[in-house]
Amino acid sequence: MWSQSNKFVFENEKTWAKYEANNSTDEFHKKFDQAIDQAHKDFGKNYPMIIAGKEVFSNNQFQVKSPADKKLTLANFPLASNEDTLHAIESAKESFLRWSLTQYQRRTQIFHEIADIFSQNKFNLAAIMSFENGKNRLEAMGDLDEAIDFMRFYAEQIEINEGFSKETRSAHKNEKTQSILKPYGVWGIISPFNFPSAIAIGMTSGALITGNTVVLKPSSDAPISAFKFVEAIYHRLPPAVINFVTGAGSVVGKTLLESPLVDGIAFTGSKEVGMSGFRTFVEKRPRPFISEMGGKNPAIITKSADLEKAANGVLRAAFGYSGQKCSACSRVYVQKDIASQFLEKLVSKAKSLKIGKPWEKDVLIGPVINEAAVKKFQSAAELAKKDGKILCGGTILVNSSFSDGNFVEPTIVTSLPKDHELIREELFLPFLCIEQFENFNEAIELANKSNYGLAAGIFSQDKNEIETFFERIEAGVTYANRSASATTGAMVGAQPFVGWKDSGISGKGAGGAYYLMQFMREHTQTRCE
Repeated sequence: MWSQSNKFVFENEKTWAKYEANNSTDEFHKKFDQAIDQAHKDFGKNYPMIIAGKEVFSNNQFQVKSPADKKLTLANFPLASNEDTLHAIESAKESFLRWSLTQYQRRTQIFHEIADIFSQNKFNLAAIMSFENGKNRLEAMGDLDEAIDFMRFYAEQIEINEGFSKETRSAHKNEKTQSILKPYGVWGIISPFNFPSAIAIGMTSGALITGNTVVLKPSSDAPISAFKFVEAIYHRLPPAVINFVTGAGSVVGKTLLESPLVDGIAFTGSKEVGMSGFRTFVEKRPRPFISEMGGKNPAIITKSADLEKAANGVLRAAFGYSGQKCSACSRVYVQKDIASQFLEKLVSKAKSLKIGKPWEKDVLIGPVINEAAVKKFQSAAELAKKDGKILCGGTILVNSSFSDGNFVEPTIVTSLPKDHELIREELFLPFLCIEQFENFNEAIELANKSNYGLAAGIFSQDKNEIETFFERIEAGVTYANRSASATTGAMVGAQPFVGWKDSGISGKGAGGAYYLMQFMREHTQTRCE
């Protein structure tokens, strides 16, 4: 929003919350239904790559299918070659100087404009996403909201910091000095399927708005949402400032990581892929690598907790978007005194979750993203049956209502051995492991006993326990008594999304005040009289 002084003041988009506050949720669903009808009109369309300011089509394509209905071919995208990717990198390099010298006011203006366009078209974009990656209506709209928030927040950060240029104290009387943060050059952006708008746009905006040029590689499971952003912005930029290259990670991602012309990488994905990419990228020279690499996020439930809040918070964090969030709650440590009561509530709520086509009204649980995820779920369920006790779920849904999609049941498991692989390893599935503890110190130790450190939550009415949790928990994004979601739902500008330990490399969170600085390096200037 713009204040009376004609300065932009950032506010989160929060579409669903605003419809709720105005008692107009029926209007929300009416608009979403209309957007679904509109989305069908583009199914099966051929999409281009965008390289050096031009649309590039190819007969060598891959299909994008809906994970909720694999009979639906949503789009066809080019399979980029190594040569295509190199052309994009070289073009971005050639465009860097012109874009880096563009006044920051012009750069932020462009992002305000695109944010407004996305805000006006949010229902159509959210409907596309619901088909594309299986998010339900509210999750898809939340993804669009976050993308809009990133653009506006980063623009505001540039404006507040006046382009990250400031005078410094002069060491000598005849000198005037200043410090300027300047962009590095070409950035490779490698984005995931689970937030195809928010994360793709957030990382890309961070690079572009600070004066870098970009080669964006979206997830092959969900490239349409990222394309919509590039389509909206590339005409407003000098040619090749943004390049959009689709295809296999083994080709496009590998070329980005190995090219000496790429000056930085922003990556969101698994730890294995992220660490492998990091080692490759910095092997020959130091270069910035901004990453967020997943989590195995715990929630602690103590005997003083409000169990209704705790059950709701864990349920939403564990099973929202079928557990396919880096911050999803996948471990719960509940105090023995109240374990049976908590489990009874949680299991009852989990069994009542509505599973179905995610674009349909009132559906909460959609599909997992692809057949590989279904196979991984099946393996995890078999292991849980062998080594633990499944309280609910554990089944792949194959009846007529679900036969064309990748649907699995939200699953809760107990009685696994300590340090079991299901407790240690990130699954990225609607799969929740629950253990019991005797005393609070034990709970903290169990929660911290992970290589990951992204998000964590606690439910307790004991102020000392809450303070101890915040002091000792080894995670970047932490919450206490959050019934809306125990570990997920960080808001841009309020809760910077940062991973500790194996969950991230840079230690600076997306949507926070320090994030943009990672895309720039300091340049000091001294002028003598």
